[in-house]
Amino acid sequence: MTDATTDAMTDAVAELIAILDLERLEVDLFRGQNPKTGWRRVFGGQVVAQALVAATRTVPDDRPAHSLHAYFMLPGDPRAPIVYEVERIRDGRSFTTRRVKAIQHGRAIFATTISYQVSEGGFEHQPAMPDVAGPDGLLDGKALAASGATGMPEAVAAYFGRERPIELRPVDLDRYIARRKDGAPPEPVFNVWLRAASALPDDPALHRAVLAYASDMTLLDVSLIPHASSVFDPNIQAASLDHALWFHRPVRVDDWLLYAQDSPAAGGARGFARGQIFDRAGNLVASVAQEGLIRPHGG
Repeated sequence: MTDATTDAMTDAVAELIAILDLERLEVDLFRGQNPKTGWRRVFGGQVVAQALVAATRTVPDDRPAHSLHAYFMLPGDPRAPIVYEVERIRDGRSFTTRRVKAIQHGRAIFATTISYQVSEGGFEHQPAMPDVAGPDGLLDGKALAASGATGMPEAVAAYFGRERPIELRPVDLDRYIARRKDGAPPEPVFNVWLRAASALPDDPALHRAVLAYASDMTLLDVSLIPHASSVFDPNIQAASLDHALWFHRPVRVDDWLLYAQDSPAAGGARGFARGQIFDRAGNLVASVAQEGLIRPHGG
């Protein structure tokens, strides 16, 4: 166990671990369940994580996943299980490749290709972690929701205050409550600390799957910062379109990780966002890129 928590596992974390424990239907065929959240569609990070679990169960333990490239094609139905069909593309001496298709009601809702590599050493470099406030002095989600002093819109406060398997502590609250005095659009940059809401088992593959789940949280929203809007705005139709994730180093998701996000471009009703995920020691453990729909209603 890490210092994330020494308490019993929260219900939300236990539920996440349960939905990541896929049922094997056949050699390369798996079935995943959805949490009972009342959502209108399945959370994209859940599908990414479950697909990663399905593929990983067909790969030897000595070669962890290092990259994932995915497309979301249809909204997932939270009332129906998801079937994951794994295709064994390549089994090489150093690399293994898998393709996964997620199916509901006879249609593909998601597809991804995942690459695995035997662990080996080599050249190393990385950027410095952003110099931001640490997680210990920041308000957690429940405190944000309970505090009327933040001035955050109700929908935003409710999002951060909701019980979930991933705890979020945003560094940049001004993103939701302030505008620059000179009238210039805010920079499309957002930093948030995250971790599992309670300690996880030690299985490295589970930590990668939970990180995949968390990597879809808050990222698309960054592309709306310069436009004084957010995915919580009822006038915005927002949805993830694709998702790419690279694992650089082993990671524990039950200790704090900094998710440093930015959006270099938007256009065509789509926003592009990037993320770098650092552990508390400043090691870059993963990188993320995503393009999503950010369509103004009536646009």
